[in-house]
Order: sequence, then C-alpha cells, then structure tokens
Amino acid sequence: MALPILRFQYQDKIYWGLQKSDVVIFLATKVETTAEFIALGYETIDQLAQNSTDTVLLDQVEVLSPITAEAQVLCQGMNYRQHAIESGIDPDQKKHNMLFTKSAISKHAPSGEIIKPDHVQLLDYEIELALVLGKNTDSSVQVTALNLHEYVAGICIANDITARDIQIPQMQFYKGKSYRTFCPLGPVLCLLNQHEMHYLEQLNLTLKVNGEMRQQDNTANMLFKPAETLTEFSEITDFHIGDVLLTGSPAGCALSLPASNVARMTDLMTEPMIWKLFLKSQSKRTQYLQSGDQIESYITSNDGKVDLGLQQHTVKA
Repeated sequence: MALPILRFQYQDKIYWGLQKSDVVIFLATKVETTAEFIALGYETIDQLAQNSTDTVLLDQVEVLSPITAEAQVLCQGMNYRQHAIESGIDPDQKKHNMLFTKSAISKHAPSGEIIKPDHVQLLDYEIELALVLGKNTDSSVQVTALNLHEYVAGICIANDITARDIQIPQMQFYKGKSYRTFCPLGPVLCLLNQHEMHYLEQLNLTLKVNGEMRQQDNTANMLFKPAETLTEFSEITDFHIGDVLLTGSPAGCALSLPASNVARMTDLMTEPMIWKLFLKSQSKRTQYLQSGDQIESYITSNDGKVDLGLQQHTVKA
C-alpha cells in the first residue's frame, strides 16, 4: 500500500507523519532530513504508522516540502509526446534524452508564493512528476523494471518554474530555472513498495492557472521512462538518497516556439534581431504568469489509490 507521507510543522516543531484523509498520524522518529527518513525503509515507516496513536487534524499543521535542503534536483526536458509535437519535434524521431539540473536553493514549499524576479518578464509553469531516489550510487548503474524499486523510494509533485527570457535568449537552462522558489515540491511524499512501481506509468498530471486548465496528461506518454533515464543519468552524476528527478512536463506551457517556416526565416537575421523578435512575440502571450496568478497542481493515479495532494501557489512580483 502506498504511504502518503507529510513533513509538517506543528507547535513550532517539525515532524514526519502519515496522511489519512483529513488527519495526520505522527511518526515516532527523530530523523530530520529526507535522506534519513527514506533510509528508515518502507517496512519500518509502515510499522511506525501502525503503532502510532498520536494524530492531529491536517488543517492545524503547516505542511512543508518533503524534500529537505541537501537534495539535488535532476531534470528531464521535453519528455511527453504531445509536448514534443507542440515544439515541432516528431516524438518517434527523438533519439536523445534532455538532461539538466536546477539549483538546490530553488526547492520550495508546496504552498505559498512563487517569487517573480524583477528582471523576469516571461515566467512559465511546468507540472512534473518527481521521483524521490532511494539509493546512493558511486558509479554508473543499470536500472531495469526488476530493480527500479531499489532506486525510486517514492514520488511527489514538482513545478519546474522557468524564466523563459533567461533560459532561451541567454541559453541559460540552469540560471533560468534556478531562482529561489522555482521548484515547489510536495505536499505528499508518496512512498511506494516494489509491487507499486507500475504506478509510475499510470499517473494523471493536471495544472491550472486561475482555475483554467493549462496542462493535463498521463505519465504513460513519457518518451523516456524512469529506468532508462536513471541509467543514463548515473553516467554523469552520483545519486544520493532523497535526491529528486523531475521527469518532464506535458504540453500546455506558456512558451510557444515559432512554426518551422518562421524558424527558417530567422536564418537571414542577426542574433540580436532573432531574440528581439522572440521576446516581442512571447510578450503577447497572456499565458505567462503574472503577479497575483493562482497556480494549482495535482497528480493522481488512474485507480485513485495514489494521490499526491494539491500544490497551491500565488505569483508575487
């Protein structure tokens, strides 16, 4: 049974707990970091929940990010079929996984404010499924369907907030995606056992802005699946327990890339002219986030047995 875990503050202290409807069951552990918590093991955490009689109402606690400060943030880009099509790429011809990272300080709480830097005009949203890693590595590894459970401890919601006017004209993926508050995670860290790994390809992702549906897809439509992506990522970085891997975002972002005929026209333009045209065309798109906008994100399984909670934020300029 999937374990919906919360990290929360109650009466000035921070706890780990198991969410059960509108109640949180306290878990009797003094560990502080996500890595230490996951290292307890699924069975131990499950037993702690079964043995606990201490509870508190969910609306009486402050839910924190389940991913603590030390975790690194690994990312995939353009990993959904429709997102590739929307970007002018044939998904059946996409041969390369797009891998990058976000800064650790971009990690943020599952509710509150997304801070739009003063110099950023094109602020975008990207709901993503985050894999929370469960094993340390110091060499390349081969991850398969049979051992995936050794490397993935659980899952949570992520929003890969991006400053498009930094990421694209400046060719700065890391910078454009790494400002403070640009990686909300949680609220629920859903721990999965070995027999629940199939849920990774049965999850519905939904993101709304001001109540309007912007993104909706299912993880079945990922181009590069978790096992092969973890295998590839292990060639260029070590994993640590509690790290997160953002697995790509569906179609529906505010960013709109030019049609192929327009792109060909830019071959005749200087680079300053190209980026001036890009910024002018993108500034007309009302989908970009503005101060006061309300973002809601949620991820659930097809059968309703996995629910990663509701992530809610307000944009503040």
